[in-house]
Amino acid sequence: MLQLVELSKIGIWTSYRAIGEENAAEAAKLVEGLGYGAFWLGGSPHLPTVRPLLDATERLIVATGIVNVWQNEPAKLASDHATLTHDFPGRLLLGIGIGHPEATSDYAKPLSTMRGFLDGLDAARQPVPPDERCLAALGPRMLELSAERSLGAIPYFTPVEHTRFARERVGETALVAPELACVLDEDPTSARIKARRYAEIYLGLRNYTSNLLRFDFSEQDIAGGGSDRLIDAIIPHGTAEEIAAVARAHLDAGADHVCLQPVGVSGVPRQEWAALAAALID
Repeated sequence: MLQLVELSKIGIWTSYRAIGEENAAEAAKLVEGLGYGAFWLGGSPHLPTVRPLLDATERLIVATGIVNVWQNEPAKLASDHATLTHDFPGRLLLGIGIGHPEATSDYAKPLSTMRGFLDGLDAARQPVPPDERCLAALGPRMLELSAERSLGAIPYFTPVEHTRFARERVGETALVAPELACVLDEDPTSARIKARRYAEIYLGLRNYTSNLLRFDFSEQDIAGGGSDRLIDAIIPHGTAEEIAAVARAHLDAGADHVCLQPVGVSGVPRQEWAALAAALID
């Protein structure tokens, strides 16, 4: 019997690079035990690598953030998806993204490339249903495509204003699930150092910087590691309650689900996940 993926309001975003692949089962059990609804595995994973997360848990939704279209073939991805959804019905959400022009020499025509990739998933022997996939989307046309051809959008490295914009572009029913990096640190100076260390790579990628320029940030905000205003908007810091307030602001702006990513932490962020769960999950 088909079971549709159902996301709660709050999930966790991390990567094996951050927590160590050997800690996958422990991390997934912790996330489920704390009451989070989804475990988003970032770092452009290949789909079979999510199995340990599913094996270790009973109800947790596992989502990819994101499967890169330049690194995967639609037919193989659809086959891997079919295997996992057979074994774990209703618990896998395939997040798909175009990646960054700085990351591949093949990068060209992102919108048409994504359409072609989705066509390939639809034409596979075991197609990936639209409501079991979502798209990394920032700009208006990719947001619209996410609503047309998938469950919806998973924006990354975005302020609350982008969530409001995304909701307007995708309509009332499509998924909007922004990632929210954060630093649990009450010292603004050390918190911003951690935030800038995380932000450095993204402030050098033009799909992110071009998007920020749409939302009242300037080239001066982006330069030099990011202004305090930009850093605080994209990567809030402070107590768990202060970060929870920003997550709620995303929900109030139209998000269905917020993917929390504590940064500036070595290994599995057990204390940070627990504190955020206490502040956000009833």
